Amino acid sequence: MMKKNIGSADRIIRLLAVLVIAILYFSGAVSGVVGIILLIAGAILLATGLVQFCGLYAILGIKTCPNKAKN
Repeated sequence: MMKKNIGSADRIIRLLAVLVIAILYFSGAVSGVVGIILLIAGAILLATGLVQFCGLYAILGIKTCPNKAKN
């Protein structure tokens, strides 16, 4: 099972980035290859933000979510 490694602040930043990318793309501010690359990056950010797990973070040993104390 994948353990969560994305904290609340990281998640909010990712979802806000997705919103900005969507606005830029659908308003026509970016298009072509750059637009497609941004859409792909946005999809990755959206997926990782929603499931609160980032594979790259797992590989690099990064964890932005707080540790839960076990009693």
